Amino acid sequence: METISDSLKPCVSQPLSAKGAGLAEAGDGGTMLKASPAPSKPPRLVASRFAMLTRFHAGYFRISLALSGQALLWRTLSDRSTDPSALHPLVQSLPSAAFVLLWSLALLTLFALCVLYVARCVVRLPAVRAEFRHHVGMNYLFAPWISWLLLLQATPFLPPEAPSYHMLWWAFSLPILVLDVKVYGQWFTRGRKFLSMVANPASHMTVIANLMTARAAAKMGWHEGAVAMFAVGAAHYLVLFVTLYQRFLGSDSLPAMLRPVFFLFFAAPSMASLAWCSISMSFDTGCKMLFFLSMFLFASLVSRPTLFKRAMRRFSVAWWAYSFPLTLLALASAEYAQEVREPAASVLMLALAVLSVLVTLALMVFTALRPNDLLPHDDPFFAGTLPAR
Repeated sequence: METISDSLKPCVSQPLSAKGAGLAEAGDGGTMLKASPAPSKPPRLVASRFAMLTRFHAGYFRISLALSGQALLWRTLSDRSTDPSALHPLVQSLPSAAFVLLWSLALLTLFALCVLYVARCVVRLPAVRAEFRHHVGMNYLFAPWISWLLLLQATPFLPPEAPSYHMLWWAFSLPILVLDVKVYGQWFTRGRKFLSMVANPASHMTVIANLMTARAAAKMGWHEGAVAMFAVGAAHYLVLFVTLYQRFLGSDSLPAMLRPVFFLFFAAPSMASLAWCSISMSFDTGCKMLFFLSMFLFASLVSRPTLFKRAMRRFSVAWWAYSFPLTLLALASAEYAQEVREPAASVLMLALAVLSVLVTLALMVFTALRPNDLLPHDDPFFAGTLPAR
């Protein structure tokens, strides 16, 4: 007995790994099966280095959308001669360095997110491919290019008529055109990728990308290209709007955590009013109709706070979906106030602009105080983008 116990001591004293080491057990004849040696570099430790890239996804570009939209909002309010009794004097009283700082912060944030996503494409390419097939995640592949176009229109360093401005427009618009052909082609031809089966509020991102491209083209004087992109976006918005109103039984539902993206319902008509205003050079009747539609959809959503109750239980990156639509609505209200020159329109512009700024500041504070909640393990994007094994 002493001999057997002495032989057991070195086996027990050495830790066995969960996967690589075998279990030591005694046979009928008292012999021992020796454990296999543990690897020097466990695969689990190597894989954990890239765990953050696995949970990172295109939905995090909501942050850059919010910050870039704020930069464009303050650029618009400071450059345009809006109603003097409203927000224009307040914006003009701010130092110009404040706007440059905001634009630089948005640029650095977008650049950092792009670097992370490029690293994800290199290290986690199967997850990126799976994200492209995800009915919600696929739509946010348009978000980085929308953010670049927002920053391009808000830049204080390049006039729209500069050749470099045109080159940057092409660089940011061509990926949107490629994604248009891919995504809209899937909706037209593929069985399980029919719009009636995969439509969700995040699908508005595809429409907003086309309308943002049209507005940027109109700003640099390319009228025909702006009309072409507006036509593509408007046609798909009409189809998407009707599809979302009468979703078929069995279509993909939106997880409760992602319900803040319902705010994109009024972001699309707000962007359409801004794009058509740039094309027609005035906030005409068509722009007003789109703006009033966005106000109606906004009122319909804020009157139902229980819809977002489950999403607000814990902070997540999905909360950033509140900011960008509010900013687009504030931009549309600024154009409307500039056109009608009425006190009610100025008050509405002031209220929406302040609300947009306060929401963005609150999200920045939450993000700074709770950074660990930005990469949860139960993120619906993360669950949907894991490659099948």
